[in-house]
Amino acid sequence: MRQNPSPTDYNFRLKDSLLGAQMLFVAFGALVLVPLLTKLDPNVALFTAGIGTLLFQVITRGKVPVFLASSFAFIAPIIYGVEKWGIPGTLCGMAAAGLLYVVLSVIVRIFGSGVLHRILPPVVTGPVIMVIGLSLAPVAIHMASGRTGDGAAWLVPQTTAYIIAGVALAATILISLLGRGMVKLIPILGGIVAGCVASLILDVSGFSASMQAGFDPGKLQNWTAPTLISMKPVLDRAWFAMPAFVFPKWNFEAILYMIPIAIAPAIEHFGDVIAIGGIAGKDYVEDPGIKNTLLGDGLATSLAAFFGGPPNTTYSEVSGAVALTRSFNPAIMTWAAITAIILAFVGKLGGLLNTIPVPVMGGIMILLFGAITVIGINTLVRAGTDLMQPRNLSIAAIILVFGIGGMSFDLAVVKLGGIGLAGVIGVLLNMLLPAARER
Repeated sequence: MRQNPSPTDYNFRLKDSLLGAQMLFVAFGALVLVPLLTKLDPNVALFTAGIGTLLFQVITRGKVPVFLASSFAFIAPIIYGVEKWGIPGTLCGMAAAGLLYVVLSVIVRIFGSGVLHRILPPVVTGPVIMVIGLSLAPVAIHMASGRTGDGAAWLVPQTTAYIIAGVALAATILISLLGRGMVKLIPILGGIVAGCVASLILDVSGFSASMQAGFDPGKLQNWTAPTLISMKPVLDRAWFAMPAFVFPKWNFEAILYMIPIAIAPAIEHFGDVIAIGGIAGKDYVEDPGIKNTLLGDGLATSLAAFFGGPPNTTYSEVSGAVALTRSFNPAIMTWAAITAIILAFVGKLGGLLNTIPVPVMGGIMILLFGAITVIGINTLVRAGTDLMQPRNLSIAAIILVFGIGGMSFDLAVVKLGGIGLAGVIGVLLNMLLPAARER
């Protein structure tokens, strides 16, 4: 006979739901930054983060306390893809990237987790991660300077933009360095808020308007001089609205471009699972197994692409919050996912996010993309990779120059270049080049 829930059960559920909302708050800044930078819809990103996390929990049998949300590793590829193939074509490539995780999970299931390190050693993944960060550096500088991401048009006077970007960047750094408790875990959200406050102050003081009056954009076209923060996007949105779902459109070229980019995040996933296991005091590599966590992450990424959201990944900020609060119950992430899905249908939230000035995002991107590059360097350092060995030097050098330099091959049916080509070349060189001989 089924018993009615006790008041204690309800108290636990209430506590878990509040902790879940807190976990989403920690992830929120990074989660919405990716769609804002890549022209995807932030409400859709919230929705796909929620359903992706729920799917991950089903596949891992609800054993791992992680939250899946927008992956920074795909920012540059998405920006490139949206410009070249549009959003539907790019989504096709992202769905295929998720399937690479599934293939890797099958390989791990058959040969064991050690095969990942043999196929994708640090000498390949480290430089690929560095390419991802360095290829975005010009975008960050353009936006921090008040221009569009491609630098083609001015949006904000340069002096004004530098002030706003500087405030956002400084706030992000200071929060990560000096923050305490939960505050330390939300540097991106804090930087966004600080940059927006600075923009409002410049608007109210008239400083921005005076700079616009005396600013000469030179020969650049499409010059506009709007108010730094306009609430029109908020007023135009309904309180409750269906997220602007976009569905993939078949694009073989996008598939070949995106799949290699998933190489580095796949290896990072392995490290993330080990890290959260260390925090919780459990071996998640064995139970539920890296084969299942990879499968869950991959299917969540493909599912996100089918709705128009960015690829998913495990969030280190949320893992930090788990360590801080000692909240190891995976059910808390279920509540975080449910909260994300509910917020996805709040139309005015998406409108509010679209009011964030370009220099605010540019300032944060300077740190963010530099940090991605440093992660790649650290991957090599932790592995003790000797880059002066001819084999390692050759692999790393070719990956970096091909990726950053924009090398491309126009094959009969597809054009492969940039980060995708760098990833493919790295894997092939690692497989083909002979190991160094012992002296």
